[in-house]
Amino acid sequence: MHIHEFQDMMRRIYFHRDSKRGAKGTYEWLVEEVNELGAAMKENNVKALKDEFADVLAWLASLANVLEINLEEATLTKYDGKCPKCHQPKCECAFKATPT
Repeated sequence: MHIHEFQDMMRRIYFHRDSKRGAKGTYEWLVEEVNELGAAMKENNVKALKDEFADVLAWLASLANVLEINLEEATLTKYDGKCPKCHQPKCECAFKATPT
């Protein structure tokens, strides 16, 4: 399945609800799911991790739908087979343990 196919599936299933919730409400659900993913990581529960990864991806697609962003296009434009910062096929940027 391609990213756009998954995003289209989320649109068919949930857009009627997500559009009523709006971008802010849909974003808040995405944040909640990311927090649940973090909790699953702490538990080291593989089933919970799989479920939460799926939920994060679904809510990300839902938010993109509400904001009318094509995730596949945006992703492939920014990450076109190389690092968007150093432009190398294998990132050669200075390593940082946490994002800044």
